[in-house]
Amino acid sequence: MVKRSNGFCDGRFPEELKKVLRSVASNWGDVVDDMDALCVIPLRGAMTNEVYQINWPKKNGDLPRKVLVRLYGEGVEVFFNREDEIRTFKCMSKHGQGPRLLGRFAEGRVEEFIHAKTLSAADLRDPDISALVASKLREFHNLDMPGPRTMLLWERLRNWLSEAKSLCSLEDANELRLDVLAEEIDMLEKEFSLDYQDIGFCHNDLQYGNIMMDEETRSITIIDYEYASYNPIAYDLANHFCEMVANYHSETPHILDYSRYPGKQLEEKKLGFPMFHGL
Repeated sequence: MVKRSNGFCDGRFPEELKKVLRSVASNWGDVVDDMDALCVIPLRGAMTNEVYQINWPKKNGDLPRKVLVRLYGEGVEVFFNREDEIRTFKCMSKHGQGPRLLGRFAEGRVEEFIHAKTLSAADLRDPDISALVASKLREFHNLDMPGPRTMLLWERLRNWLSEAKSLCSLEDANELRLDVLAEEIDMLEKEFSLDYQDIGFCHNDLQYGNIMMDEETRSITIIDYEYASYNPIAYDLANHFCEMVANYHSETPHILDYSRYPGKQLEEKKLGFPMFHGL
C-alpha cells in the first residue's frame, strides 16, 4: 500500500472526478477546501477496476473523512451491463447492504468507505468466518431486487462463450474445448431448470475479495455487484465453493488448486443452514 500525498496534481485522475469529490465535500462542510490536501492510497485486490482510498483532512484536525474511488477497467462491459450494476448498487444501499453511492462520473464512481477488512483466501476456510458468510448469504438471497426473476445464467454463459470463440484461433478453441463447453452449458441448463431449484438474488462472484468483515462486530458485507442477478441459489453456493480453491494474491493467480476444495464437513456445515434447505 503506497501513500500519495498529492495524487490529484499529476493528471492521473479525470477532472470530472474532482468535481464529484468537491460536491461530496460540500455536503460534508467540515473538510479542508484544498484538493492538494487529499491523501490517495491505491488499494490492492480489485480484479476489474482500479480502486483508491481517499483521505480528506477535516478543518478541526480530527480523523479525516474517507471515501473509495473506483475507476472502471477497460473492456469489462463485455461481461456485464454497467447500468444494471449501478441500479443494483443503489437498490442494495436502500436495503442497507453494502456501501452508499456518493457520486458518479464517466470513468467510475465514488462510494462510501467501509471500515472493514477484505477477506483473504485463508479466511474462507475458517469455519467460524464461513458460518458468518453463510448467514449473510441467506439474507442476500432473500433480497427483493429489481429485474427479471428468471435465470440469466445461461444467456450470460453463452454470450461469454461466443465472445471467447470470436477472440480465439481455431487451434486455441480446440485446445480449450470450447465446443464441449457449449454442450455442458446445455446439459446444466436442463438440470437446473427443474422445479426443485430455488431461485434467489445471487451475487455470482463470491470470491474472497468481494466479502468484507468488520473485525469488531464481525458483521459481513458483500460488495461489488457487477454480475449479480436472479439465479439458482445452488449456483451461487457452487461458485463460492470453487472460489475457495483460488488465491488471487499468489504468484500464479490464474491457477486453481482443487486440492483446497472444501471437504464434506465444511460443505455440510454451510448447506445445513436454513438458507440452503431443499438444495
